[in-house]
This record gives sequence, structure tokens and C-alpha cells, in this order.
Amino acid sequence: MAGDEGLFGPRSVTWQLHGDPMMWIAGVRALYLQALHPRAVRGVTQNSAAFRMTGRGRRDAWGRLMRTANFVGTVTYGTTGDAERAGAAVRGIHRRLTATDPATGERYRVDDPALLLWVHCAEVDSYLQVLRRSGYPVGDTQADRYLREQRAGARLVGLDPAQVPADRAALAAYFARVRPELALTPEARLIDGFLRRPPTPAPLVPLRALLWRPVADLAYGALPAHAHRLYGRPAPPPAAVTRRLRATGRLLRAVPPALRWQLPPKHILRAVARLGPGTRPGP
Repeated sequence: MAGDEGLFGPRSVTWQLHGDPMMWIAGVRALYLQALHPRAVRGVTQNSAAFRMTGRGRRDAWGRLMRTANFVGTVTYGTTGDAERAGAAVRGIHRRLTATDPATGERYRVDDPALLLWVHCAEVDSYLQVLRRSGYPVGDTQADRYLREQRAGARLVGLDPAQVPADRAALAAYFARVRPELALTPEARLIDGFLRRPPTPAPLVPLRALLWRPVADLAYGALPAHAHRLYGRPAPPPAAVTRRLRATGRLLRAVPPALRWQLPPKHILRAVARLGPGTRPGP
């Protein structure tokens, strides 16, 4: 609908941040972090052909990654109706899914609010951490505002916004509470293996090493220290990771936005066409 700013609108921090190309690296960091919650990661691996040990299913994992990116783009830049429909679709899928704890045999719902909250917090923390460390100008006040805004997105997936951290202090307290539950399970190792070496046709394996591996390595490096300890793989010193994030940010932001936004599914271009050229996102 013309003139419909959607859930956030051009004056929001969300509108600006989510248009930055470093969001792709932040999204991979979120996947690494999310996989360390045993109950949450089982909800993914037990219900998705994307991560089963079959040929075609493993290739479909790319589709899962793109669907997640499409959801974030729709909720950020789509109309209010677009965002609500996307949220209803996700809630409908999650409502039908369960997972089983292999140690106890307990069967639990994928839409358990505790699991949804973990996924949400790992995502927004990754977006903020990667963009800020890469040089995107987000002050503390703006970061807190972003977290408050993201409660609207949390509502769409079935969370009570009042239970979602609304500033950096609350988010840090949440992670401190959840940290003892995190572990490197076989399912987390599966996600780690996929992110490091995603299924690729044989002729494209050299290209994967050239283009994708640096992205995965940088996303892994941007994880907090306790996540590195759980994965058991070394990471560069934090200062070195920050330098690499800043260099990558400069490189990607040098590509003209009008060219970057031509990539499907063109959420930003449609939003700007709907609301006017003055709504283009930027720092």
C-alpha cells in the first residue's frame, strides 16, 4: 500500500541498520551462536531436510538461509500487511513442529517462548555487534533504541514484547542467564560443518574457498569468547577481528547502494518506490 511505512519506518534505527551489507556476515554469526543452544538447534535439525545427512537435503540448506534473509527484509521494509502475513506464516510453521531430546526422550514444541527468545536475542545481538565493530555509526543510545524497536519483530514470531530485552543491559543479563545452558552438541557440529563447507557443486568448490570461507571465518571470529571455547576452534584476537570487520565494511560499502539493492528480492527498492527517494537507508 502506497505510503505505508510498515512496522518500523524510515526514521527508525532498524530501517537504517538492516540496509547495510554487513548484515550478511552478522546473519552467519547469528547462526553460529544460535546453534549452541541444544534445544533450539534440535528444533532446526530434526525438522528440516536442509540439515539432514542427505544429498538433496543438504543442498536445500541454501534455501533455508535465503528464506531467513527474506523474512528479515519483509518485516523491515515491507508494508504492515506484508510483515504481519510473514509473521503469521512463521508462527503457523512453528506451531506444527516439535523436537525430541535424545538423552531423555522428552518431546517439546519448537515455538516454546524460551527457544524463540534465544533465536531473537542471538540475531539482534549479532546484527548490533557486527555492524558496530565494522564501523557503522551506532551510538549506545541508538543501540538501545534498536533493541526496543526489535520487540515488534519479536511479537511477529510469537513472543510477548514485554519479555524481550529492550536495551543493552537487559540483553547482557539475558545472555548471562542462558550461558550455562549452551553446549557443543552433535547438531551444533553439523551446523558448524555446513557453515564452514556448505554443499557446493564440485566445479564451484574453489570459488567457495575463495568467496564463502572468508565470510564464515569472519562471522565465526566475531563470536563472543565463550562461544569460541565451546566450539573448540581458535579465533583471532578480538582486535584483529575488529580490523577485519572494518576493512570488510569499507569494501562492501564502497559498492553503490543502488547496485547492491538490485539483488533479489529487492525489498529496499520496493520500499523506496513506495515511500519516496528520501527514505533510502544509510548511516
